[in-house]
Amino acid sequence: MTAQVKAETGVLKLKVLGSRRLSNYFWAIVVLVGGLGFVLASVSSYTKTNLIPFSDPTQLIFVPQGLVMGFYGTAALILGSFLMALLLWDVGGGYNEFNRETDEITIFRQGYPGKNRKVELTYPIKDVQSVRVTLKEGINPKRALYLNIRDRGDIPLTRVGQPISLSELENQGAELARFMDVPLEGL
Repeated sequence: MTAQVKAETGVLKLKVLGSRRLSNYFWAIVVLVGGLGFVLASVSSYTKTNLIPFSDPTQLIFVPQGLVMGFYGTAALILGSFLMALLLWDVGGGYNEFNRETDEITIFRQGYPGKNRKVELTYPIKDVQSVRVTLKEGINPKRALYLNIRDRGDIPLTRVGQPISLSELENQGAELARFMDVPLEGL
């Protein structure tokens, strides 16, 4: 989350990174290029025309090798297209806004296209009981910030995916707790 503080207006806005991460761009491109290579190899084995300049897939027997390569290539092109669509739509991206003037918290996220594409939750600041930090180390570490809201439970504030550093998590949690004048739990 990237913070933008407007102290004179009493607004704290934290940007949340969605699917538009460098690693997602990398994997989408790799899967698309690999899928295209497999499809071209399949077509080359069927037509006996070399469509790949650095290899000779015309030597492959179409049934079963070329057919299987075509299947894998098609699956990879579909998966790569889906990953590119996620990047285009920026699924999971949004912001958390804490506004002392209006006494409201707004949590906004982008979703998949459709009727409920934009998810916007608004809560009064006075209903916030605490800011909670969750730490789980191990093979699949989890580091997250939650707002504990009265009668609503815990609302996640951090992005999904790669965990943020411990110091950054502590700083963000302390900054939020101080801004809303609520306790920080979990540390």
